[in-house]
Amino acid sequence: MSTVVTSEKIPNNVDLSSDKKLQRALEAWQPKFVDWWKQMGPEGFQEDDVYLRTAVSVDSDGWAHYDYVKMPDYRWGIFLADPIPDRKIGFGDFMGQDAWQSVPGEFRNILRRLVVTQGDTEPASVEQQRLLGAICPSLYDLRNLYQVNVEEGRHLWAMVYLLQSHFGRDGREEAEALLERRSGNPDKPRILGAFNEPCKHWLSFFSFTYFTDRDGKYQLLALAESGFDPLARTTRFMLTEEAHHMFVGETGIQRIVERTVELMKKNKNEDARAEGGIDLPTIQRFINFWYSVSLDLFGGEISSNAANYFASSLKGRAKEEKYEDHVALTQVMNIDVPIVEAGAFKGMKSEEVPLRNAMNEVLREEYVADSQRGLDKWNRVIEKAGFSFRFKLPHKRFHRASGIYAGLTFDPEGRPISREEWEAKKDEWVPSPADDAYVLSLMQKPIYDPNQMANWIAAPPRGIKGQPVNYAYVRHEA
Repeated sequence: MSTVVTSEKIPNNVDLSSDKKLQRALEAWQPKFVDWWKQMGPEGFQEDDVYLRTAVSVDSDGWAHYDYVKMPDYRWGIFLADPIPDRKIGFGDFMGQDAWQSVPGEFRNILRRLVVTQGDTEPASVEQQRLLGAICPSLYDLRNLYQVNVEEGRHLWAMVYLLQSHFGRDGREEAEALLERRSGNPDKPRILGAFNEPCKHWLSFFSFTYFTDRDGKYQLLALAESGFDPLARTTRFMLTEEAHHMFVGETGIQRIVERTVELMKKNKNEDARAEGGIDLPTIQRFINFWYSVSLDLFGGEISSNAANYFASSLKGRAKEEKYEDHVALTQVMNIDVPIVEAGAFKGMKSEEVPLRNAMNEVLREEYVADSQRGLDKWNRVIEKAGFSFRFKLPHKRFHRASGIYAGLTFDPEGRPISREEWEAKKDEWVPSPADDAYVLSLMQKPIYDPNQMANWIAAPPRGIKGQPVNYAYVRHEA
């Protein structure tokens, strides 16, 4: 069991004090991170006491401490899951060899790219969500938002540790750049598209934490298989924290649905909007949007990069041990590929793709099945209330901006349509400016009284860490 040192300037279980050069580099980066947090983190709540959990161990039990803390004083640290004795690489061309404790020289650049891309998503989401406190539905939700935010900050620390400890000057420069890019900035955007999308209100936040953080789960699961052991150990512990983020999204949307059907029952026309709620078709449009932009995060359906990552034993499949063939040299995957001639869509064909080149699609298919679980739960709420509406995940071809379907137009069922039909019907399928404006209009009065809950969302069944729902999770003077 590794020893977690919490008394040092940077809490860690990597024996940081034994490497003075690395320790100095990270301690020099730390105030820059705090400056970024104060500038681009939660606006208007930096001096408030927030009831947060802080990682103090890597045990499966009792790894977190709960208490009030001001967010700039949060104890961000570096935590790696305990090493697996004599761990062997479990996939790819180097399967069966000892896991690497240092970066293989021939894979230095692609491994750095993997770490930087993962690291860039962490501060991006904090930037996307920085204004949501001013329109929060309850102190319970406000606290959950900030728990997500501070843990994204810790995940950034996890990636910066890898960069600074294993990639020398290049790593230090990349660590600086992670604090310089900005979500949505046209000149210095974040690396991946979904992390430049505006998150204007809590329906988008809950959709983001359900769908986009779920992509994060699958990327971390794939990296947790890495033959580069420090990356595998880092991401294994990140997954422990990531589970809460998806819980926030799943239960957040469920609570909106619960309140929506209550309001529908109150109204003679079953009109939730007339009662100040968010109607089910609007929720479906936000599902369509955040699910589809999250599908893009997996990368192209046919990808030489994915093949290289797998062949190099750097990024595997989620829970690689469940597969029989861990080398994937002879297997293929059938993928529906669009036929495009002279820029015009001509139809679809099934193409056999070498499995290594289809690894993004393998991961994406698992994500699709996992995403459906939440919709099943939300649909049971609607069914129990006696309404016929059901949420559906749109087809994987719908509203895609990367991969083989990028630039083509499909309806939510995956049927090809013309650009003109898309323009005519898109407001039925993805949120319109009017949808955003309406949802925002419900949130103009934030709820900072612990005994109140916004009209458009139901209260949760229980509070956090044994506290009641109406606990003062954030001490904020309105």
